[in-house]
Amino acid sequence: MTIPAKTDELRVALFSGNYNYVRDGANQSLNRLVGYLLRQGAKVRVYSPTIETPAFPPTGDLVSLPSLPIPGRAEYHLATGLSAAVRRDLEGFAPNIVHISSPDPSAHRAVTWARKRGIPVLASVHTRFDTYPRYYNLGWIEPALTAILRRLYRRCDALVVPSESMAQVLRDQRMNYDISIWSRGVDREIFTPARRDMVWRQAQGFADNEVVIGFFSRLVMEKGLDVFADAIDELKARGVPHRLLVVGDGPARDWFENRLPGAVFTGFQGGTDLARAVASMDLLFFPSVTETFGNVTLEAMACGLPVVAAAATGSESLVDDHVSGRLIRPGAIHAYAEALRAYVESADLRAAHGAAGLARAQEFSWDRINQSVADTYLRLIRQRG
Repeated sequence: MTIPAKTDELRVALFSGNYNYVRDGANQSLNRLVGYLLRQGAKVRVYSPTIETPAFPPTGDLVSLPSLPIPGRAEYHLATGLSAAVRRDLEGFAPNIVHISSPDPSAHRAVTWARKRGIPVLASVHTRFDTYPRYYNLGWIEPALTAILRRLYRRCDALVVPSESMAQVLRDQRMNYDISIWSRGVDREIFTPARRDMVWRQAQGFADNEVVIGFFSRLVMEKGLDVFADAIDELKARGVPHRLLVVGDGPARDWFENRLPGAVFTGFQGGTDLARAVASMDLLFFPSVTETFGNVTLEAMACGLPVVAAAATGSESLVDDHVSGRLIRPGAIHAYAEALRAYVESADLRAAHGAAGLARAQEFSWDRINQSVADTYLRLIRQRG
């Protein structure tokens, strides 16, 4: 195998469980990475389940993997393996690096395919999959799921993760010993305090003097919707005046709307519309513990919002507690409510912590971040060669 010396000599086979059929933060990052690699002259081939009407067009060449809808979450598909046609396509493409981004059966098969040919494998970890069962009353299977993930990730040459906090979790779980950071960037031309729009706020039914607590994400239970609703109940019990703005859609929307009577639900928003909605909030409340980075947190910070978040992987690598927001022990409803109360009652505190978050968000450049992945590809190929 010829060992590439620079990015334009890379041939990357990228395996994704969801490259573009449902929009989320992970596949947005993957598409952005592929776009960057292609601009640098690299060759990239993406393998993922596909559907007839995906959420957005894919970046680069996309090859469909065999898949089945996931029971109870039919909007997602489980990639079930590598068909003969996919294997022929892989052989023809002749990658010098394989990148897996979802721990599904196709990823396991792709790792086996690569190892038989002496091709290095990088795994990117985007989600705390091991925490998902607890949101569906299946917490007892977490140890088995962690063991399955460990088996997969230790067969890879290295892992990249979005935050140092997530890297430490994986080291503690003995997933791999070569773990580096592939952080996330934010488009500061889109996410900026300048997007705040008081006319838009008024159109949603908010008075100018009302403090709007915001939430934006895909509306699924693993984003901490139950914790959010319980903390808001506590805030109401304390008589703290506030309004709620929820941006996003998903299978748990009906449940969330029933739990938050009086909240404004905008549905899905994208691009500048999303940025306008976020900048028009007064603070973000995001208690999810399943994030590996926290794109939502970073985008809110780029819009100048203070953030109340779980002290968990993702947000704790971005939020400086008592400086740009609050980091609260996961599930601590009273502490969440107290942090929200402090922001609702103090415009000065919101302004100071929002400004600190905005300054922190300036540090994240997508091109520099994505080049770090390309550099990791090159290092692994040199090591294997």
